[in-house]
Amino acid sequence: MVTLGRTLTSEFVECGRPNLTPQNSRPSGTVQYRNDGRVVIVTGGCNGIGRAIADQFAQSGATAVVADIDTQLANSLPSAVHFRQVDVSSEDQCQELITWVVATFGGLDVLVNNAAIQPPSSYVRVEDVDRTSYERMLSINLSGYLFMAKHSLKVMRQQQSGVVVNISSGQGHRTARQVPVYGPIKAANILQAMQWGVEYAREGIRVVSVSPGAIDTPLVRASLEAQGGERELANRHPLGRIGRPEEIAYAVLWLASSDASFVTATDLSVDGGLKAFGAFADPYAALRE
Repeated sequence: MVTLGRTLTSEFVECGRPNLTPQNSRPSGTVQYRNDGRVVIVTGGCNGIGRAIADQFAQSGATAVVADIDTQLANSLPSAVHFRQVDVSSEDQCQELITWVVATFGGLDVLVNNAAIQPPSSYVRVEDVDRTSYERMLSINLSGYLFMAKHSLKVMRQQQSGVVVNISSGQGHRTARQVPVYGPIKAANILQAMQWGVEYAREGIRVVSVSPGAIDTPLVRASLEAQGGERELANRHPLGRIGRPEEIAYAVLWLASSDASFVTATDLSVDGGLKAFGAFADPYAALRE
C-alpha cells in the first residue's frame, strides 16, 4: 500500500538540510490508496516527478505504463512498471500507445500528462528565443498534452469513466525574467485541464492539473545555477525547502482517486506556499549552512 502523510524531520537531518519541522510527539495522519485493476499512463515517467508518480501507482496495485523517449533510463524502471518508447510530439505515436494499452490491458483509467522540457538555452529574453527550441517546447509541452488527451479521452468517453491529470508548474501562475516560453505553456496546460474538465464533466471523466513549486528533479537541477543555487531557491518557498517528487505523486494519487470525486476543471498547487508569497513581502532570513 502507498502511505501518505509521512513525517519529514529525520529526512531533513539526514540530508544535512535545515530542520523546519516542529518537534512534537503528536501523531501524523496517513492515507493509503489501492489502485488494483486500474490502468495508468504516465508520460515522461523515466525520471523526476513522472517516475515518482509511476512508482506510486504501481506500488498501489495499478498497471502503470511509462511513455518516454529515454530507453537508457527505462532500464532503471522497476519490473512492475511497463515501458513504451513514445515521442509525445508525434500524434501518431500517441495514438498507437493508447491503442496498445487498451488492447493489452483492457482499458485506460488515468492519464498523467507529464512529459516536458525546459532546456537551459530557453532562459533568454523573448527577442533571443531560438525558433527551433521554441517549436520543440511547444510540440512536447503543449501539443503532446493535447495529443495524449485527445486519444485517451476517446477511450474514457466510451468507458464513461477516467481521470486526466496535467502536470503544470508554479511558473504557470507567475513569471520571472528570461522565461518567455516555458511559463506561458504551463499556463496553457492549466487552461487545457479546465476546458477539458468542463467539456467531459457529464461523461464520468474528471480533468485536473497540478502546479508544483521547485521539486528536486533533473530538470530543476539543470537550472539551479540560473536560479541562484539550491539554498536560494529553497528559501523562496515559505516552507524553506524544495519539494520531493513523491510529494507531487501523493497529490496525483489523491486527485485520481474517488476521494476527489467532486474535484474537476481546477488546479492544485503543491508548492510549499510559493504561490501565496507575494513579491512585496519581506523575504525570509537566509537559510544557514
